[in-house]
Amino acid sequence: MMRSCKEVTRLVSQGEERDLGFLERVELRMHLAACRGCRNASDQLRFLRRAARSLQEEDEHTAGRA
Repeated sequence: MMRSCKEVTRLVSQGEERDLGFLERVELRMHLAACRGCRNASDQLRFLRRAARSLQEEDEHTAGRA
């Protein structure tokens, strides 16, 4: 059975924090292959995480010079 969009977005978020199990990865990939909305949400979440990480690194670098 396919996971719901709500479950998939939660799983995408969790995948940024921990290693997903094999079955979780398979279910996630199957859902993302079929659901454009969740693919877009996943892409947006990755972009936001990268941007936040980049800002944090920039702040740490700037603080090191002070």
